[in-house]
Amino acid sequence: MTSKSKKSKSAGRFGPRYGKTVRARLVNVETKQRVKQKCPFCEKLGVKRLSKGIWKCSRCNKKFASNTYHL
Repeated sequence: MTSKSKKSKSAGRFGPRYGKTVRARLVNVETKQRVKQKCPFCEKLGVKRLSKGIWKCSRCNKKFASNTYHL
């Protein structure tokens, strides 16, 4: 299996397939969704994405639905 380069980031797993623009959009979405985000209930950083549109705060243990990729 090939390793991803710093330039292509998480889209490096696709290699040269699908084109540069599509892979760049994918990198933008994936970096947004993997960052811990601010909880709307306790106002602290700690919300992580569980699945499409389902989020959970690690501080106040609330599970809620919101946007698909980022709050």
